[in-house]
Amino acid sequence: MQVFLSLLLCISMLAWPTKIYAEGTSLESSRSYVVMELQSGQVLKEHNMNDAIPPASITKIMTMLLINEAVASGKIHWDDNVTVSEHAAGMGGSQVFMEEGEQQTVRDLLKCIAISSANDAAVTMAEHIGGSEPQFVDLMNKKAQELGMKDTTFKNACGLHVDGHVSSAYDVALMSRELMIKYPEMTKTLTTWMDSIIHRTRKGESEFGLSNTNKMLKWYSGITGLKTGYTPEAKHCVSATATRNGMSLVAVVLGGSDSKTRFREAGRLLDYGFANFTVKQGPQVGDIVGEATVEKGKSDTVNATVENSMTFVVAKGAVSDDPQYEIIFDESIVAPIYKGQKIGTLKYVVSDEETAEENLVAMEDVEKRGFKIFSKFKNMFKKDK
Repeated sequence: MQVFLSLLLCISMLAWPTKIYAEGTSLESSRSYVVMELQSGQVLKEHNMNDAIPPASITKIMTMLLINEAVASGKIHWDDNVTVSEHAAGMGGSQVFMEEGEQQTVRDLLKCIAISSANDAAVTMAEHIGGSEPQFVDLMNKKAQELGMKDTTFKNACGLHVDGHVSSAYDVALMSRELMIKYPEMTKTLTTWMDSIIHRTRKGESEFGLSNTNKMLKWYSGITGLKTGYTPEAKHCVSATATRNGMSLVAVVLGGSDSKTRFREAGRLLDYGFANFTVKQGPQVGDIVGEATVEKGKSDTVNATVENSMTFVVAKGAVSDDPQYEIIFDESIVAPIYKGQKIGTLKYVVSDEETAEENLVAMEDVEKRGFKIFSKFKNMFKKDK
């Protein structure tokens, strides 16, 4: 059953991935890039965004995501003490110089990863969650598949170069989006310019300073994160997130020619998004967007709402056709129906092109209808009494 519901949104043209670009915004010095609106996941501009190339320490976005998931699920806790292994202590590259046998809390290890891009801290947490780094890498690749990261294969938890360890600008944007939307409290740590940890080893205690590798924190207005990376093979990379006027963006630059250039180009991408687009609200959770027919229910219908509130990125000052919502209810909706149960799909259509979709769910329970003969029998019994 299909129902078409036109909803005037008083908006301008919908900006769908790679459709609307401003002139003179090419960033030719980087191998690939993308700028994406976080809530909708819509791509506003890209260049080679699906090229699978080494991502360097941007890999640690997935490591941080899985750490937060493990804490949220109760598998680990922020104040747990974690012991550094010989393998983790010997990582090299960007590190905070932890020693084998040293203990740090989950909270401080995440701080080392987020601020200083510490390889030793990343591998320590990988072993703590996965049992070993290879087992944690399996979790990373499983999560990448769940997020639709089709051009990504992880081989380690920190991003040190290994043949076959690859991702793409688009995939990095996807995992950046997941981290920032699901765990917005990470912004506080990701935007910390300087901090410190205490090393406690056989030699005693010593303070070690942490300095943020994301230099955009010092000059980009609205910056909320996120992560840098560099290896000779990957060159200079950054995933930068920012929020202005209620719109949040992520700009990913991979293969930048030098450190300053990657930050400058990420800033230009974010500027482009904020200057040319705005966010409009679509149907929100709790809004009645349709009424579905129910079979064998005490009620013949059930109201439907979206499972998740919808937002759309629109281009400033453009003109387009009025958008439509195409509501497609499941072919057979049979009682009992439970509140929150999926009963259909809402698709957003502009100029005859499907641009977004969301699940429709029941807004209330609908009990199964009893047999009429049983109801008549109950009524007769009451009369006899």
